[in-house]
Amino acid sequence: MSEQKAVEPGKETITGEEAVDLIQNTLDTFLSTANVYAAYGEPIEKEDTLIIPSAEVFSVMGFGVGMGYGGNEEEGGGSGSGGGGGGRAFSRPVAVIVASPEGVRVDPVVDVTKVALAALTAGAFMTGMFLRLLSPKKALKDMQEGKFD
Repeated sequence: MSEQKAVEPGKETITGEEAVDLIQNTLDTFLSTANVYAAYGEPIEKEDTLIIPSAEVFSVMGFGVGMGYGGNEEEGGGSGSGGGGGGRAFSRPVAVIVASPEGVRVDPVVDVTKVALAALTAGAFMTGMFLRLLSPKKALKDMQEGKFD
């Protein structure tokens, strides 16, 4: 059984076997980010101290496939298919492992930007709630409409 490659002039599609190969290659590439070498960096030696950087690795991926039919045999036309996928992978440093003659310790890496954003978000939320408390008429109306159930 041979598979048809061209669906409409000027637009080429891939066969099922080619699609499986493409998906497999994409998965292999994507999953290669989530290995131990992505989480732990190359050890750095300085005199009698060993430093190992470590990171948090996050990856997410999704695929979708669709088909469509339309028309009927007398009118002709109708048919279709489609597919797609996407993903994201990133890492961020979270700690440094330091091994020395004094012992082993883990020094966290503090992301100041993330802490500042969390503080700003919490402050904005609390300000909004405080302003809402200052408006008892609005709060009473919301309660009467069942928005606080």
